[in-house]
Amino acid sequence: MKNILFIVLFSFPLWGLGGCNNNDDSSNGALPAATQTGAGTFACKVNGKTFIDHSSTFNCYYQYNDGEYNFGINGNDDDYKFNGTIPWSIHLQAYNRVLQEGQTYQLKSTGNGNVYGIAAFSTSPTDGTSSYTNSTYTGELNLTKFDESTQIVSGTFWFDVRHPVTGETLEIREGRFDTHFGH
Repeated sequence: MKNILFIVLFSFPLWGLGGCNNNDDSSNGALPAATQTGAGTFACKVNGKTFIDHSSTFNCYYQYNDGEYNFGINGNDDDYKFNGTIPWSIHLQAYNRVLQEGQTYQLKSTGNGNVYGIAAFSTSPTDGTSSYTNSTYTGELNLTKFDESTQIVSGTFWFDVRHPVTGETLEIREGRFDTHFGH
């Protein structure tokens, strides 16, 4: 009987070393659901770490100005502000491009007629830099909803960028947004 008690008592602490991990690590948490209701969400994974704009007040616009349509959306995750290794702000932009629901756009270089992704980094309140998609570091934006009458835009995205300091490739994956846009 003593042997069984000994085995049970000394085995008990080992149970926590197995495959289950109940730690609540928000950097690896779940993303919000992909919706199409104007819910005010912007999220993705950056090298597997969760990036979520918790403000629901991020900027999104689709404007016709000087004969051109321009689109922009960005989300900020203040958990990574002044971190320097993970971007604290992620942007999707289209310059002189008419957008349509159900279309997938290649994220490439900045420029007339292109759609591109940006990752912004900061290491201090006065120091920051950004990386852009280009011919080497690409991605996709898929507009799952684009309704100009209700001003709701929803979509999914992924892209790669080069870290501006380390040169490491950052993988931005499982991106999603659902919000209202201004004109």
